[in-house]
Amino acid sequence: MEIFKKVKILDFVKYSKYGLILSIFLTIGAFVLLFTKGFTPGIDFAGGSAAQIRYEQNAPIEKVRHLLEANPQFKGVQVSEFGSKNEILVRIPYTQTSADGNLGSEITKLLESTGKFEIRKLDTVGPKVGNELKQKGILSLLLATLAIMIYVSFRYEWRFALAGIVALIHDVIITAASVIVFDIDLNLEVIAALLTLIGYSINDTIIVFDRIREKMLTQRTNNIEEVINDAISSTLSRTLLTSLTVFFVVLTLYLFGGEIIVGFSLPMLIGVVFGTYSSMFVAPKLAIIFGFDIQKYHAKEIKKAKKAQEKKQLRQMYEKGRV
Repeated sequence: MEIFKKVKILDFVKYSKYGLILSIFLTIGAFVLLFTKGFTPGIDFAGGSAAQIRYEQNAPIEKVRHLLEANPQFKGVQVSEFGSKNEILVRIPYTQTSADGNLGSEITKLLESTGKFEIRKLDTVGPKVGNELKQKGILSLLLATLAIMIYVSFRYEWRFALAGIVALIHDVIITAASVIVFDIDLNLEVIAALLTLIGYSINDTIIVFDRIREKMLTQRTNNIEEVINDAISSTLSRTLLTSLTVFFVVLTLYLFGGEIIVGFSLPMLIGVVFGTYSSMFVAPKLAIIFGFDIQKYHAKEIKKAKKAQEKKQLRQMYEKGRV
């Protein structure tokens, strides 16, 4: 499907320098957030319990908090609204007492005076399991990144491969920092969003790089900026359609999926925007900055084509018994 029947060549390389400046500031800001404030570990990783409580009327958050904090077993409890005025989420730090007892009955007994309610969901994760989940989550992110680095390194000229990997790390770092900005707990949903983003972002970049390589082989011009502008312009229709489709699907999840999947939907919303932006304004420009030389690339391709032709001729001569 084509939105733009006549492809207009836009000067993406010219505006990429502003994109790079923006990316540098955002990346520095993201690192500052990661190393100063850091993530807030969710129940999945830190261990503890999470109770989702629904009231028939508006939830008396302050009263609930006061009643729970008065009990030593619930020391450090966090109570927050959960999607609507009559629903709350109670996060309880892990203690051996809470793990051994019947937590649901104890919460029900403590909150009897707050009105009619039901505990819709109660999850408990021990610190050992939480630690294992955290290690596996981090390991899965590292392995996914490493696998993509190996794949891209084999597929492209090393400067393009390096540019694609740097752009991918840029997307993941900024998206991860957004989790801190929006005060989302680091849990398995966030890890799933980052893993999905890694696949989405590198796929978008590879499509642009493939078209750049195709243009370099067919146009035979020695102006790399011209080639990049042509390649991104010709994939713009596809990029916008794909990105907007994914964006609106994730936006629907964010708006109607409720608080329970906000750890996945919000990072993905931000990740889709930055993944699309970096494939057009960051990765190609980085390849130029890293010193990609289109003349040397053409000379190398000519040499490869010549060698392939010589091999073909030699094989034909061998098959006809001339060698």
